[in-house]
Amino acid sequence: MAYKQLFEPGKIGSLELKNRIVMPAMGCSLAESSGEAGARMIKYYADRARGGAGLIITEITRVDDETGVGTPNQLSVTNTHVISQLHRLVEAVHAYDTKLFVQLHHPGNQTPSRLIGGKQPVSASDVTCKVIGEQPRALETEEVEAMVKKFVTGAVIAQKAGVDGVEIHAAHGYLVSQFLSPLTNKRTDKYGGSFEGRLRFITEIIMGIRAYCGPKFPISVRMNGNDYLPGGLEDEDGIRIAQYLEKLGVNCINVSCGMYDSGSTIIEPSYYPEGWKKHLGANIRKAINIPVIAVDAIKHPAVAEQMLEEGNCDFVGIARGFLADPDWGLKAKCGKEALLRKCLGCMECFRILNDGLPLGCTVNPVLGREFEWGDEKLVKNGEGKSVAVVGGGPAGMEAALTLAKRGFKVALFEKSDKLGGTANLAAIPPNKGLLAELVDTMAAQIKEAGVEVCLNTPGTLEAIKASGAEAVFLATGGKPICPNLPGIEKAVTAEDVLAGRAEVKGDNVVVVGGGVTGLETAETLAKDHKVTVVEMLDKVGGNLYPSIVLHLAQEIMKAGGTIAKGKALVEVKDGEVCVKDTKTEELASIPADTVVLAMGVRPERPEFEELSEAYGDNLILVGDADRTGQIYDALHTAHDRAFVYCAR
Repeated sequence: MAYKQLFEPGKIGSLELKNRIVMPAMGCSLAESSGEAGARMIKYYADRARGGAGLIITEITRVDDETGVGTPNQLSVTNTHVISQLHRLVEAVHAYDTKLFVQLHHPGNQTPSRLIGGKQPVSASDVTCKVIGEQPRALETEEVEAMVKKFVTGAVIAQKAGVDGVEIHAAHGYLVSQFLSPLTNKRTDKYGGSFEGRLRFITEIIMGIRAYCGPKFPISVRMNGNDYLPGGLEDEDGIRIAQYLEKLGVNCINVSCGMYDSGSTIIEPSYYPEGWKKHLGANIRKAINIPVIAVDAIKHPAVAEQMLEEGNCDFVGIARGFLADPDWGLKAKCGKEALLRKCLGCMECFRILNDGLPLGCTVNPVLGREFEWGDEKLVKNGEGKSVAVVGGGPAGMEAALTLAKRGFKVALFEKSDKLGGTANLAAIPPNKGLLAELVDTMAAQIKEAGVEVCLNTPGTLEAIKASGAEAVFLATGGKPICPNLPGIEKAVTAEDVLAGRAEVKGDNVVVVGGGVTGLETAETLAKDHKVTVVEMLDKVGGNLYPSIVLHLAQEIMKAGGTIAKGKALVEVKDGEVCVKDTKTEELASIPADTVVLAMGVRPERPEFEELSEAYGDNLILVGDADRTGQIYDALHTAHDRAFVYCAR
C-alpha cells in the first residue's frame, strides 16, 4: 500500500526533511576508542540513510569524559579532534538527502563506576538507580554550571562538523532527566525545588546553545511524557514541560518515557503492542505548536502511517525497526513490506550492549558488522554453481539467501510441507506472532533471490546429487534432549506439545527446563493447567533479557503456576515426578499428570556420515546442526559461513 503521510516532506524549524521517518538515538558502541566516528559507525548510519530515514539522530553522544561515559566506544563531542570524522559521517548521511542530529548525553546515576575509571557516579541528588546499584553524589552548584558549558561545547563542536541540529537527551532517567523529575531532584539550590528550578539546568543548556550556535540551529529535546515510577513525572507534567520548552525556543519535542528503574517501559519487549504509548505524544502535540517525534514500538509501516493519520505525532521514530532491517523506509516506500524483517522485541540487541559489545540483532546478522559483512563485501563468485541447503528453518533460509546473493544456484530441501522449522513452534506461545512473520519474510526473500525450494523432500544424498550440488549446507536443526532416567518414556517433549502431537492430560503439568522454551511452553499451558517449572540452575531464562524473564515468570505465577529452581529431575512416576535439590540433595515429589521435557536440544544430522563421505570439506554445518543455540546464533552462523564459503 502507499503511505502518503509517511513520505510527506516535513520541517523542524527551517530544516526541511524528505519524509516523516526518524531513526532516533540508540546506543551502538561502534565509535572508535577516541570517541570519533570511524568507518564502522559511518557505514552503520549510512546504511540507514540509504534505507529511507529522513532524519537520523546519533547514539547517545558524550559531552563529559570524566563522569559522562554511557557505553564503551561511545561517540564523543568533548574535543575538537572529533570534528573531522564527524564531518565524514555527516557527508555519508547527506549523500542520501538524510539529515543528521547529534544527541547530547550524560548518564548521571545510570552509569556504573567501572565505565568512569572507578569514580562515583554523579546526579542531581544522591538518589540511587536501583538497576545500577551505586549511590551517586549530588553535583555541587558550580559543577552543574560547568556541566551546562559542556553540553553547549558539545553542540558547538557538532555544528562545526556540519550536523543539521542537536538533541538534548532529557529522557530515560539520564542526567538532564534527573534534574527534571521530582523523583530524582531533591536539591535546595537554584537547580531544584520548584518547577522552574528543576528546569533551570536544561534552560541554561538551551540558552547557551542558542547563544553560540545561533537562532536557526535546530534544537530537539528528547523528554519523558511519563516516568512510569511513583513520585516521577506524570502525563500532565510532560505536557507542562513541553510547553515550557516551546517558549524557550526549541524546535522539536521527541517524546519517550520511562527510566532504568521503570523496567520494560523504557525499552519495550515483544509483549508490548505497537502504539501502546501513543497518547503521550498525542497529548503533548495538542498542547504545543512545534513538531513532535514519538516512538511507539513500531514494527510495521501501516502502524506508522496510522500514527500520523491520527495526529499522534508529526514524525514517527523507527528505532529497533532500523536495526532489524536497515532498509525499513525504502521497503515501505517501494511496497516491499513482504521483504521487511521486523524487530521481534526479543531485546537481544540490548543484552549484547549491556555485555559491553557492539550492537547485534537476532534477525539481522549484519547489524554492527556492516563495514566487514555488508552486502558490498560479498564475493559474488557463485557463477551459477549449484549448492544444496538441507533444512528450511531460519538457519537454512539464511544460508540459502546469502549464497543466492553471491550468485550460486541454490536448492533448498525441506522434509516437511512448510518452511520455518521449529521457529513455527516457537511462534505459538503468547506474544510471539512476529516470529511467524519472520518465517514468512525469509520465505519471501529466498523466493525473490531465486532459491529453488523443494518442500516434502528430505535432503538425501540421492536428491542432492540429482541437483548437481557441489557443496551441501546442513541445517537440519536439533533434536530434543531426553535424559536416560527412570520413567522418562512417560514424558512428552515441549516440541510435541506445541505441535499438537502430544496430549496434555490432567490438571497438574510439570515442565522440566526453565530456559526460553520451557518458560514459554509453561506460559502457554498455564491458562488451562496448574504448571510447575522445574529448573536445575538457580535462575531461569538462560540468556534471555531480564525484563522478558520477569514477564514470563509473572505470567506463569499469575495463572497459579510455580517455578522450582535448583531442582534436578530424578524420576518420572505415574502422577508425580521425583526431583533432587542440587545443593542439599534432598528428594521431593511434585504432582504431575503430564511431564513436558524442555531440556534443550542436541544437533540432529541425518545421513551425516554418508554426506560427509561424499562431500568432505564441502559439507558445512550451520545452526543447531552445528552447535545448538538461539535463533540469533543460527542466523549468524548460517550467514557467516555462506558469506565466506569457497569450494574446497
